[in-house]
Amino acid sequence: MGMKTKEKMIVDGKRLDGRKPDEVRKMEMKVGIIPNADGSARVSFGKTTALAAVYGPRILHPRRLQQADTGIIRCRYNMAPFSVDERIRPGSSRRETEISKVTKLALLPALFLKKFPQTVVDIYIEIIQADGSTRVTGINAASLALADAGVPMKDLVVGLSGGKVDDTIIIDLCGKEDNYCGADIPMAILPRKNEITLLQMDGQLSPDEVKTVINGVLKAGKKVYEKQKEVLKKKYSE
Repeated sequence: MGMKTKEKMIVDGKRLDGRKPDEVRKMEMKVGIIPNADGSARVSFGKTTALAAVYGPRILHPRRLQQADTGIIRCRYNMAPFSVDERIRPGSSRRETEISKVTKLALLPALFLKKFPQTVVDIYIEIIQADGSTRVTGINAASLALADAGVPMKDLVVGLSGGKVDDTIIIDLCGKEDNYCGADIPMAILPRKNEITLLQMDGQLSPDEVKTVINGVLKAGKKVYEKQKEVLKKKYSE
């Protein structure tokens, strides 16, 4: 008996869910879903779903935390215990703390916080269903929630992942691809100027492969950007 080979991720040029390598999953986006928040959004990529709520800019207490010349943002990314098959323990894990931090850094360059000294903008991201690419789905939800809250932004922030399975570069990893990929690169971009505000890598790729992933994300990110703009316009046309 030979060793059981792991399942092939790409067969006849198609991925497990029938997508082409550079194809993004079905996207669903909605803003204004949490009445008590200043801004909110729900974003799904396939089965991965994130909710985001934004509160502020509001005066930051205690005052010793205030910054005289700018507002600040605080960001909390959290996975609901029921978001995955194996129920996860509630409370902040190291992974969630790290993702909260990189999400904040991904969003910060888009915001004009100097206009709101001594204030805070609080961003809460809750993953309610997880099937790969949760941090970038959360970034898209947060970006829409910030826009919905009317926080001045120089551009929307688009989040998207790329990676490599079976020697093929793919975009928007689902859970199974995430688990079995040779590498996974979550990215966030400001699409108007193609500024990259988040770039992480888990796994190994050659420099050329990294470039291919980055270019693939920049290209596919335009579709995500169009969808974000469309959902915001829809809110104001209604």
